Order: sequence, then C-alpha cells, then structure tokens
Amino acid sequence: MSDPYLDHEVISRNDIRDKFEELKGGFDQTAEAARTPMLGGGIAVLAALVVVAFWLGRRRGRAGRTVVEVRRV
Repeated sequence: MSDPYLDHEVISRNDIRDKFEELKGGFDQTAEAARTPMLGGGIAVLAALVVVAFWLGRRRGRAGRTVVEVRRV
C-alpha cells in the first residue's frame, strides 16, 4: 500500500505565487465591484449628516438669541 501524500509532485515557489495571484485577482474584482455602491452610499450619508448638523445649529442659534428692545422715554 502506498502513501497518498507521497505520490504527488513537489509544490514550488512559483506554484504558490501563481495561486496567490489567481486568488488576489478574484478578490480585487469583487472589491472593485462593491466599492462603487458603497462610495455612493457614503456620500449620501455624509450629505445627510451635514444637513442635520446645519439644521440643529440653526435651531440652537435661534433659541439662544437674545432680543433687546430699546424704548425712548
């Protein structure tokens, strides 16, 4: 009976590098495909955050405003 682990060929450094490049290429394509929608969503969230901060700042500015009436006697 022969050992199945000894019957295959030796794995070289080039084999490992080629397989890594193959896997990396698939990952890069997937990441690029996901980047575009995430970028649009991030911009929308940032714009909404700016609008809310502006609205809350205006509201606080109005509430803290002091009204002074000057009357002549």
